[in-house]
Amino acid sequence: MDTKRDILQFEVTLADVAPRVWRRIEVPASYNFWDLHVAVQDAMGWLDYHLHLFRVLNPESATVDEIGIPDPDRFVDDPACLSGWRVKIAPYFHAPGTRAEYAYDFGDGWEHEVRLVSIAARESRTKYPRCVAGERACPPEDCGGPGGYAQLLKVLKNPRHKEHRDMLEWIGRPFDASAFDPHDVHFDNPKKRWRIAFGGGEG
Repeated sequence: MDTKRDILQFEVTLADVAPRVWRRIEVPASYNFWDLHVAVQDAMGWLDYHLHLFRVLNPESATVDEIGIPDPDRFVDDPACLSGWRVKIAPYFHAPGTRAEYAYDFGDGWEHEVRLVSIAARESRTKYPRCVAGERACPPEDCGGPGGYAQLLKVLKNPRHKEHRDMLEWIGRPFDASAFDPHDVHFDNPKKRWRIAFGGGEG
């Protein structure tokens, strides 16, 4: 793999939600896990309000590495969580079919499968990362995980439900669970996102 020229294409699927919510994204092979985290957040439609964690097999040690934002409260018994901005993705995603788990918002418990689809040369005059496909809207933040989201959809589908108006007000915007257009995805600069998150001080 040429990390300066190659592009990794991933399929990201939200677990335990039906119909399936998924995205296909392409990112530079030079990315680290923080960069990939930002791309996943932006493509899915999450707002990056909560902690995240990748669980991925280390091809050298054959053990599962946890990569994200080290949190001393959460990792009292396991301080080995690696800082995502310090770890490159290329050594882990070395061949198509390689998979990782991506957890977001440990309270709601959103789990995603991140699967490497292909490794290809960068296309000329193309800006990366980019989202090339996907289906269905991202659930609203803080809606209670897969179970809470299923209940939310049930309520929204029934205008006569006693909680229908309250849920519409809570979301604060029209919500179409079937809507998604990859052309609407905007990718933030991961370095800028890191500076906002950590105030310029590296953890």
